[in-house]
Amino acid sequence: MTLNIKDKIMSRKSLSIILASLTELILLLVLTGRSVSAGPLVHEGELKDLNLEEMITVDVPTVEGASKFEQIVTEAPSSVTVVTSAEIKKLGYRTLADILQSLRGFDITYDRNYSYSGVRGYGRPGDYNDKILLLIDGHRINDNITNQAPLGTEFSIDIDLIDSIEIIRGPGSSLYGNNAFFAVIDVHTKNGRDLKGTEISTDAGSYDNYKGRLSYGTEYSNGFEGVASGTGYASRGQSLYYPEYNSPLTNNGLADNRDSDQSKSVFTKFSYHGITLENSFSSRTKGVPTGSFGADFNQANQSVDSLFFSDLKIEKRLGSGGDAMARVYYDYYSYTGDFFYSGVDNKDLERGERVGGELKYSVAIFNDHKLVIGGEYLDNLKQQQQNYDILPNYTYLDDNRRSRIIAEYLQLDLPFFLDWITLNAGFRHDEYDTFGHTYNPRLGLILNPFQKSYFKLLYGSAFRAPNVYELYYASPGLQLEGNPNLKPEKIQTFEGIYDQYFLDGYRATVSLYKNIVTDLIEQRIDQSNNFIIYRNVDENVDGKVETKGIELELARKGSNGIEGRISYSFQNVKNTLTDAEIPNSPNQLAKANLILPLYMKKIFFGIEELYTSEKLTLAGQTAQNLGLPGIYTDQYYLTNLTLSTHDLITKGLDLSASIYNLFDKPYDDPGRPEHLQDMIQQNGINYRIKVTYQF
Repeated sequence: MTLNIKDKIMSRKSLSIILASLTELILLLVLTGRSVSAGPLVHEGELKDLNLEEMITVDVPTVEGASKFEQIVTEAPSSVTVVTSAEIKKLGYRTLADILQSLRGFDITYDRNYSYSGVRGYGRPGDYNDKILLLIDGHRINDNITNQAPLGTEFSIDIDLIDSIEIIRGPGSSLYGNNAFFAVIDVHTKNGRDLKGTEISTDAGSYDNYKGRLSYGTEYSNGFEGVASGTGYASRGQSLYYPEYNSPLTNNGLADNRDSDQSKSVFTKFSYHGITLENSFSSRTKGVPTGSFGADFNQANQSVDSLFFSDLKIEKRLGSGGDAMARVYYDYYSYTGDFFYSGVDNKDLERGERVGGELKYSVAIFNDHKLVIGGEYLDNLKQQQQNYDILPNYTYLDDNRRSRIIAEYLQLDLPFFLDWITLNAGFRHDEYDTFGHTYNPRLGLILNPFQKSYFKLLYGSAFRAPNVYELYYASPGLQLEGNPNLKPEKIQTFEGIYDQYFLDGYRATVSLYKNIVTDLIEQRIDQSNNFIIYRNVDENVDGKVETKGIELELARKGSNGIEGRISYSFQNVKNTLTDAEIPNSPNQLAKANLILPLYMKKIFFGIEELYTSEKLTLAGQTAQNLGLPGIYTDQYYLTNLTLSTHDLITKGLDLSASIYNLFDKPYDDPGRPEHLQDMIQQNGINYRIKVTYQF
């Protein structure tokens, strides 16, 4: 693969800082004590051939979301990262967005309302996280209006309830259908046995941030276990200055105490002999300080997001040796935006309801290989969009829809010529009553020629269906036009992966990929009436988007508590017709984290270094289109530190203190189409202190 590297590179000063920091972390990773936990990686069927000493040292990490059954990570037909609850705690992560920001190929932007994730260089301003699929214990979280995946404080559950997260890169539509475009993120929650009683947690931090959680979990001898938890969070936020509004009529550019954030959530999970019932409710109210969508600046503009879901899952081992799973679920989603225009409160509402079900059957074939077949049905009972003014009352939009999706999928692993070569194949058919049918295959060759060496050659396609916002949000009064003829966005991905494991807990990964994105849905101006309308990009006229890249990673995890990860990503995203850059696409990412046990596995020190190269802004793209120099955000690096304890003072008491952006580095993220600001400033140095007690 030929990579067209930008002429622009990091400045020597910043590069030297990053290289120095990464070098220090590499030395710590390499030179610290030797672990015996990560011994030879083996196939499940090979365990019986090991002697007792070898079995003690075996480490077999597994993943479920890549193939909808549990398998060794190295045999999954994807590039997978698993983040554990221990890492989340020891590195001081506060949100799902924080976690994704630490991983290779992911880049987070924040517009003071929502957090958005770019994946492998693609994070187009104006998207709503609709090209990643977010799951909680296999349950779809993306809403049924804009298909947004909530990643920041708007995420559905408390981060302390996460047991592990599977980050599965690449197209996943062959198993999951819509939104599994660039990645699938499957969050696994804790069980009753993980809590073993009552747990209280509280933390406080910069900007008058306060959070409290009360949880209870238990497991009984008859096999019943359960978790119940409630969380409350509040933040006064900051007073922020925006030079674009520097006028006496707009408070001289100061958004005074308009950055507030409040949320609450309740989560329950009960299981008994293969039957699991999960319920989740969350609601967040976020002050919007940026004056987005042309609203009055320094007014009480806000967005309120609420989500409830109930998921009943039954898993059973059948007499034939296969495993069956059935699930039914209900979701309710609500969004209310209050934005003031010349003092008039304009309400923008979204209300969504859906019910659905899935049947899945998996069985072992050819010894340890698997066949999976399944089907899904989804009924969007309500997809309502409204927009109206209050006092004087005036309705701009009142649109009510209902839609259905039926899908079938097949996935299988097969031995291929030699016992160290596996062919992975998957296929899914989705039928929408909006645009019709879509078919998405996945193929992978997984080679294990040597005991600790794995090679993967992967191909897959995926789609992102047009959502009801793009299809039907139409209002002459707002100069917006719907387009019910939209087609789904599509992607084809080619990827090669090399994983190498070492004797003392090290893993090296090299990944090369190429993505071709077509039929992109973008805002356009209808020349007949000058209304804004969503249309599929014509690749013969506008070109298509192609992303190429390479990812390098070295990770270590040892039984002595020392663990870390260091990665570098080069990402090249271009329009194939014009060779133009894509906004909000950092060319380079460098990331490193390290966890060190300082005292008897009771005191831990965590450090994280993050580097992001410059990004083209929307105004910069417009300038380039006019033949002028582009406008970019500055490259930046961030340092985060966390000191934590476990059972140090007394059993059950955990303490942690974190400092984020240690060197108070000023940096910005590109603005979105709804912003007057071309760049949105981000947080400087800030801190958090946390206390957790389990009894």
